[in-house]
Parts: sequence; C-alpha cells; structure tokens
Amino acid sequence: MLKSDTIDKIKKRFFMKFDMVTPLLGFEDIKQVELQKIDDIFMRMQSVLDENISFTLVNPYVLREYDFEVPKNLKEELEITVDSNILIYNILLIQNPIEDSIVNFIGPLVFNSDVNKAAQIILTDAKEYGIAEKISSFLK
Repeated sequence: MLKSDTIDKIKKRFFMKFDMVTPLLGFEDIKQVELQKIDDIFMRMQSVLDENISFTLVNPYVLREYDFEVPKNLKEELEITVDSNILIYNILLIQNPIEDSIVNFIGPLVFNSDVNKAAQIILTDAKEYGIAEKISSFLK
C-alpha cells in the first residue's frame, strides 16, 4: 500500500498546476492549467476549470534548434532567475496521420516550475519560425 506522502510525490511529479500570468491566445479565460507529462517529448496541458479544454504540447528542442528571448516584463511576472527551472513547450495540433500534425513555433509556452507560473510568448519578429509547421518536416 502506498503511503499518502508517496502518492503526493507521484502526483507532484506528473501533475503540476500553473497560474497563467498572461492570457493564452484565443483562450483568455484560462487562468490556471495543469501540466501532465506524457513522455520526454510530449505534455498535456488542461484548463483547471474546464476539463474540455486541453492541449498537446511538444518539446521544441527535440525537433529543431530553437532560440528566443523571454521579454523582461515576462521574466519579472514569471519570477525567472538564473537558477529557475524553466520548461518550454509548443502547442501541437494532432492530425491523422500523426505526420500531418502541426506545431506552433510562434507562440511558445514558458513554465517556471519553481513558482508554478506560466505564460505564452508571441514571437512577432521571429522570421525563422512558423505558426503551423508540419511535424514531419523535423522527423528523421
């Protein structure tokens, strides 16, 4: 039988709640999300208040070189420091077949797991990233 504190540790490892410090584009009413690890590449992000709203997220660094600056005001809102544990994910729109799924590289999600805060950044000046790039372009 698992002890209560062991169950809490397992839940914390696989389920993390984050407060959205900026609106999620198109889903401005979402104020808190739960992040669930699927594997080393994918996560599931779900609205805490509406179980019908969820997103599949992908780790962009396993697909391509990916680099951007978090704006100073968002660093402050997310309480990001040099030592912060940061997760970066992008929304993946699942298609059938899976190779037709598309990734939004223009709107990365930044999660600070130390303070449980998250934000979506819109990369307006990033010409090398698209809003709807097929995942098959990055699979080898």
